[in-house]
Amino acid sequence: MKKLMVFIMLLVPFYGFSQARLENLLAEREKMHREWKASESKKSGIFGNRTKKDMIETHDWMARIIQKDNQIMDELKMLSEIEKTEITYEKNDYKFISQKQEREIAILKRALAEKDQVVEEKKSDKRTYEWTTLIFFLSTLAFGYLYFKRRKSG
Repeated sequence: MKKLMVFIMLLVPFYGFSQARLENLLAEREKMHREWKASESKKSGIFGNRTKKDMIETHDWMARIIQKDNQIMDELKMLSEIEKTEITYEKNDYKFISQKQEREIAILKRALAEKDQVVEEKKSDKRTYEWTTLIFFLSTLAFGYLYFKRRKSG
């Protein structure tokens, strides 16, 4: 459990760093896109036409943008993996906690059943004592009555 918490604590700054890196990559891509647009509108040829050099420059900007997009995709994949890992660890934590609580509930149920059994035994003992006392009292009355009846007649 402690190892898991340490691992998550180590991932949090990395996740924040990755998020900042992703934002930085997106800003760089936005800047490249503006540069590509500018190169797209560049017409340095005769009569205001685009030259081969202009088209190569535009193509180069597009290649850089595609490369940046690939970096962004890699970063997104890494963030996704980090999130999956965190979710897996959280799921395992919750599973561990629920299993622990289930074990504790089972222990408490057994303890409650044992206490109920003890209470029932004590009630049974009390009833036995009450019946014994009642029988003793009634037999004492009967013997007393017979004793006084015999004494009076004899």
